Amino acid sequence: MTIAPPTWFLRFAPAILAPVLFLCACQDKPAPPEEKAPATEAAAPETAPAPAPAPAPVEAPEKPAESVKPTESAPAPAAAAPTPAPTEAAPAAVSSDKTPMKEGTEVAQGKEVITLGGGCFWCTEAVMERLEGVTDVVSGYMGGHVENPTYEQICTKTTGHAEVIQVTFDPAKIKLEEILDVFWQAHDPTTLNQQGADKGPQYRSVIFYHTPEQRNIAMQSKSALDASKVYENPSVTEISEASKFWVAEEYHQNYYVQNKDTNPYCRVVISPKLKKLGME
Repeated sequence: MTIAPPTWFLRFAPAILAPVLFLCACQDKPAPPEEKAPATEAAAPETAPAPAPAPAPVEAPEKPAESVKPTESAPAPAAAAPTPAPTEAAPAAVSSDKTPMKEGTEVAQGKEVITLGGGCFWCTEAVMERLEGVTDVVSGYMGGHVENPTYEQICTKTTGHAEVIQVTFDPAKIKLEEILDVFWQAHDPTTLNQQGADKGPQYRSVIFYHTPEQRNIAMQSKSALDASKVYENPSVTEISEASKFWVAEEYHQNYYVQNKDTNPYCRVVISPKLKKLGME
């Protein structure tokens, strides 16, 4: 059996249901657009944090800061290195394979000494040691400004020394004048700083006197030589007071006797000179 609604409900139903249906329609339509809008706006802020890795580079500056320490520590050893260098360089200047030259010894009582330079001391030594009355002949260096010179230094022509022989003689057996007469014949006193192929101030013609009397004898002997016209040109022989005499290296001593059969210089230069003087 069908129950009919009350007449009052049918009369007022349209007025009651109309607002309800309107509200339901409004709530269904706006919801979708309002939910989409916030989603779009929210996406924008989420992409912004992407640069967040930017703080990572901030750590990079901290690494250079640490590298400063090695840089500061490096100079410390570098500064220490130069200090020992000069100390080690000083000994390096002295060659270990060379024996320092000795100074000449004092003259024995009753003997005299005269120092002569006439080119290579191998030649003048060979001549003078053959004279009767000469008791000793030593090769060495004199007239320079370098202490304890070596043969290698002399050959640079910068030390001022001359190659000389120190002749010790007995004045009771041979006079200085006689020694000088042979000296003039044993070399060419007219060539400046040269004897044959030997050129340089170390080969200069020189007489180093040890007493005022020797100086006078040397001056008179030189004047007599020039007056004799034995040589076409005047002598250029230096006459100076003797200074410190440095004994040459051992292998220079008595050179001709020790090397005449092995060194061509002895056969070509020294031997002919000895024969010319009637000494061989």
